[in-house]
Amino acid sequence: MKKSIGVVLGILVITSSVFASYSKGEKAVFEIDSKASKVHWTGKKVTGEHTGFLSVGKGSVMLENNNIVGAQLSIDMNSIVCTDIKDEGTNLKFVGHLKSDDFFSVEKHPHTKLEITSLKPVTAGEYTVNGKLTIKGITNDVSFPAKVSVNNGLVKAVGTAKLDRTKWDIRYSSGKFFEGLGDRMIYDEFEVTFDIAAKANVSDLTAK
Repeated sequence: MKKSIGVVLGILVITSSVFASYSKGEKAVFEIDSKASKVHWTGKKVTGEHTGFLSVGKGSVMLENNNIVGAQLSIDMNSIVCTDIKDEGTNLKFVGHLKSDDFFSVEKHPHTKLEITSLKPVTAGEYTVNGKLTIKGITNDVSFPAKVSVNNGLVKAVGTAKLDRTKWDIRYSSGKFFEGLGDRMIYDEFEVTFDIAAKANVSDLTAK
C-alpha cells in the first residue's frame, strides 16, 4: 500500500514539474482524447435539416509556453451518426447515402483530417483558428472561431466552422450545379463543431 502511494505521489510530482516547465517556453505534445472528443455536424436543405456527429481518432495538440501553437486530428468517416431521424430503417438508408460517392465516398476516403496551423487570440479564451481540412483527399484552408482553454494538463477546444461542401467535390443536389431541384435542393453550406479534448500522456512523462 505504501509503495502504491509512493508511486502515485511520484507521478504527481513529475507531472507537476513538467507542466510547470511549459510556462518557461518549453514545447509539449498532448494526445487527443478520442472518448471525450466529437465532431458534430448540421446539414440543411430547403425542407429542413439533419444533424449528427462523428468520432475522432488519433491526433495531437502542440503547446508552447502553455499556448496552443498547432494541432492535428483524424476523423473516422465510418462513424457517421444521424441523430434526428428516429426510424431505424430510414436512418440507416440516410447514413448509407452520406457514405456513398454522392457525398463523402467513405470506402475510398475513410478519414477526414484537420490540421491547425495557428490560433490568433480575439478575447480572453477566444481565438480564430486557421488550418487545413482534408475531405475526400481534397485539402482546403479553413478559418473559424473557437473557445480554448489549457488547465491542469487538459486542453479543451470547441469551435464551429461553416463550410462550402462543393469545395470538397460534394455536389449532390447542389443548386450551383443542378437546375430545377425545387424542394430537393440541399444547401452547399454545412456546419461542423469540433469539440476536442486532449491530455498529457502520464506514462510518457514518467519515462523521461
